[in-house]
Formats: sequence, structure tokens, C-alpha cells
Amino acid sequence: MALLGAVAAFHGVRSGQAGGKPREGGACDLSGVASLCDAVTGLSRSLSTPILPIATASMLPPAGTPGETDPGVTQANIETTICRPGYARSARPDYSITGSIKRRLMTTEHPGEQFGDYELDHLIPISIGGAPLASRNLWLQPRHGAATAGDKNVLAYVLWRLVCTHRVPLVTAQRAISHDWPTAYRTYATPENVARYHFRHAELASDRTQEIPPT
Repeated sequence: MALLGAVAAFHGVRSGQAGGKPREGGACDLSGVASLCDAVTGLSRSLSTPILPIATASMLPPAGTPGETDPGVTQANIETTICRPGYARSARPDYSITGSIKRRLMTTEHPGEQFGDYELDHLIPISIGGAPLASRNLWLQPRHGAATAGDKNVLAYVLWRLVCTHRVPLVTAQRAISHDWPTAYRTYATPENVARYHFRHAELASDRTQEIPPT
């Protein structure tokens, strides 16, 4: 039911845009629905094709984006930080800030390409202690191809739940997703874990609806 609600909400946003002036990049790039849109797409993919291909350079962030963590989030305080309802939403920068960063990166890295074909992604998601505005943690991830932003958002949500249920240590999750996220997907976003965690909690609807979380 939660998944159906998420899909309905996404289509509702698309319908609502039909009568108004379109935002740059289309419905999937609106500050309020980008990650939810990608996560719905990723969930659909994960159910039909649970195994991602071996990572290639095009699937991974550039060398200058190794990921960076928020020093204020530690294993000792996850219950009062990342696992607290509303944390990722409160820690996520406003779209007025991330939108300008994305436009700058698009101009330098993907000139002439469609704004909506990429997500400004936190390599280490805010939901598992990623630094919200560190340049070392931000990259443009494709929304189409062999391993997409939607797939990574599925992994981010599953890792968040695994960390917050104390099944995976915080540092382990951070290292896995920043080092080689397609491999981490094959390890952690198993069909069993996706079925157990994904879209089960209202936290996703409230915290994953802006350009990550929870990525």
C-alpha cells in the first residue's frame, strides 16, 4: 500500500505540472519529488532485475568525489541523529542551494544535456551520515542506464534501515556505498531486504522526497 501511495503521489505531481509552467528538468527533478521518483523507479527495477552489472567508470562518481561523512553523526548517536524521524529532511540543504550546485556541475560536466537526466546525488547519503554540502560528497548521477540514481536510492534506503536496526555498522555502510555502490547493491539490496524494508515506513515518504535521503 505504501508503494502504491508513493506511485500515486508521483503521478499526482506529474498531473499537477500539466497545467502550469514546467520546472527545469521535468517532474522528476522537482525539489519535492526527485528522490521519491527515482526510488520508485529503482524499486520497480530491483524487483525485476535484482542484480546490477559489475561497476564501470560510468557508474561511479569521478575520482574527486570519494564521499565525505558528517562528523556529527557517529555509531554512538545514530538513535538521536539519522534514525530519528525527520532527521534527513531537516539536514538536507534547500533546493535553492542544491539547484544552483547542480546547474554549475551540469554546465561543466554535461553541457547541452538534459537537466532532468541526472540527479545531484550525495555519494554517502545524508540518511547514513553523509556530509550534506561537501563537494567531495556530491556528484551528478545518471537517471538512465545500467545502474541508475533509482537503483542507488533503493540501496540507500535499505542501508539506512539496516544501520538503524543495528544489522550493519554505520561505518561499514558508509564505506560500502562510497567505495563501489553497485557492488554494495548486490550485497545489501537483496530481494529479501528490499521486500523487508523498502517503502515500509512513512519516513521514506517524508525524508526521501527531496534530493536525498535516504538517497
